[in-house]
Amino acid sequence: MPNPAQHRRERRIRIHKRIRLRLRGEATKPRLCVSFSGKHIYAQVIDDSAGKTLVAASSLEEGLKKSIRANVAGAAKLGQAVAERASKKGVSDVVFDRGGFLYHGKVKAFAEAARTAGLKF
Repeated sequence: MPNPAQHRRERRIRIHKRIRLRLRGEATKPRLCVSFSGKHIYAQVIDDSAGKTLVAASSLEEGLKKSIRANVAGAAKLGQAVAERASKKGVSDVVFDRGGFLYHGKVKAFAEAARTAGLKF
């Protein structure tokens, strides 16, 4: 019998590979990638054609470390922070890459906060 946690991780990776076949970030519309671990949240705005990360934020940064946890409220705060940083770089339109996670809970809170802060996707 396989380990249930390993089975969930493998399932998420299979879904993520399938999603990435269709999503591609360009210079005009980069990819907003979000990832969650047990304790932290990571987000990047990536231009896949140039292979560069334009904007990044995580719950490990000194300014965000104390206020953000890996829960729905923390995901919303990080979504707002990423959107603000992206707007400073001149990015307003993105393609959302949920990383194989279901669009529910933390992922949904992150996406809605990023939309309300000014990102369009």
